[in-house]
Amino acid sequence: MPSLPKKLRVVPAVIMLSLVLTRSFCQVATEVNRRSLPTIGSVFRTFATSSPKCGEASDNGSVVTYSQLKTMLRVGDIQLFDVRNPDEYQAGHIPKAVNIPLVNLEESLKLSPELFKQQFAVEAPGKGDDNIVLHCKSGNRGSKAMEIAHRLGFSKVKHYKGGYSDWVEQEKRMPDGNMLHEAKTTT
Repeated sequence: MPSLPKKLRVVPAVIMLSLVLTRSFCQVATEVNRRSLPTIGSVFRTFATSSPKCGEASDNGSVVTYSQLKTMLRVGDIQLFDVRNPDEYQAGHIPKAVNIPLVNLEESLKLSPELFKQQFAVEAPGKGDDNIVLHCKSGNRGSKAMEIAHRLGFSKVKHYKGGYSDWVEQEKRMPDGNMLHEAKTTT
């Protein structure tokens, strides 16, 4: 059997590259990532970041809404970490949020439980805890923080996608407005 011309041997490589760059492949890669293969998923995500829909498949089960966050805060079943910079946190924050800037998150999550408690005055989150919620101002840093936490083994961590900006907007709509005032004055 004669060998294929060189041009026909290149075609499968071009087709494969096209698949890597498609939105559907990104969603499949994100699903693989969710199933405990973060290294492979991260590599695929890197090639497919041009698609604005790329991260949407990973939102299922990992995003906390405003109403879910309010319930978790009311019940007290939450470990809420604000990954914004300290000056942003001081200007206003969600009640009960602990400030761990994104640049310090990885090293902070690697601390021993004793050192974590000493540094942040709260119990250290456990890798199997399902009540860990990360947030930032609008969702970008919170999403990056969630990726860092997943990479470190915190597989059930979630993030409040709307961030502090959404919190403030939602609180303005609340009839009593108490939480908004508390968010600005709580230290």
